[in-house]
Amino acid sequence: MNATLGNHSHRKLIAIGASLGGVSALQRIAADLPAQFPVPVLIVLHIGENSSRLPDLLAAVGPNTASHVRNGEPLRAGHLAVAPPGQHLLVNDGTLRLTLGPKENWARPAIDPLFRSAALAFGTRAIGVVLTGTLDDGTAGLQAIKSCGGVAIVEDPATAFAPGMPASALEAVAADFVLPIEAIGRQLQEIIMQPNPSSFSAPEQVRLEHAAANGAANVMKELQKIATPSALVCPDCGGSLWEICEGRPSRYRCHTGHAFTLKSLKWAMDQATEEAIWSAMRALQERALLTRQIADRQQGVAKPDEAATLRAQADSDEANAKKLRSLIEAA
Repeated sequence: MNATLGNHSHRKLIAIGASLGGVSALQRIAADLPAQFPVPVLIVLHIGENSSRLPDLLAAVGPNTASHVRNGEPLRAGHLAVAPPGQHLLVNDGTLRLTLGPKENWARPAIDPLFRSAALAFGTRAIGVVLTGTLDDGTAGLQAIKSCGGVAIVEDPATAFAPGMPASALEAVAADFVLPIEAIGRQLQEIIMQPNPSSFSAPEQVRLEHAAANGAANVMKELQKIATPSALVCPDCGGSLWEICEGRPSRYRCHTGHAFTLKSLKWAMDQATEEAIWSAMRALQERALLTRQIADRQQGVAKPDEAATLRAQADSDEANAKKLRSLIEAA
């Protein structure tokens, strides 16, 4: 039976983030944790808006319960709380909060928002775990946990299904433990048995960025304290991007709250560019089809010169459409 944390100030908290290859990694951890695990475990897996059976898969292999989070539910020891599709998972004052806030690193649910909230709520008692995945979501969040005195665990990139996220975390964060997936569950058990560390003071940067990401009354004022304007625009909403002044990797945030690392920003812009090229190619093909139809009608009313000009325009549009396709295929 799960125990609601009546006084969470005396408890630790585990926050885990994973992406590509994360289901099997999370199953291994769930299987390794003992029954009635005395600490809440919060999980974000990059699933976007897609339906997910992750809680069922985790509960099936381990002795603890698992479910998608319901907004406002309390933290529970011995329970694996999973971010549901399309919503960020945050922790605040002993309860779990779901938001439809701006995507971070082109993802919702994203890992960084959970880790930041865990750092602010639990400080030295927060334990962050970055598992397999591509790009670098989780790195900034793990930095926040470390800056508040928490523990950072990173899956060994050499054995991870996708090494990108663990490798990024290790480049920017002085991890306390770098472990293969089969050793992480055991290490978590050891950490939670240690005495609770002393109190902490959250860095202003972590507090301000958390506020900016979650609809602060004056987001621009918060951003001005921790970031500088850049020449880039947000690929999600078109707003100006501000470059966060401290921390690695380089990160950007717009005034509506969307956040990107350099890698995720490039990936998002790659997607936007590809979509724009496909749209332009479709428009050229449709214009060529329409122009040929007009040319055929002009030919039928004894206007061969006009028909020839229109067919030449259609040929040019089709040739340009092929060039655009070759750009996509060569990328």
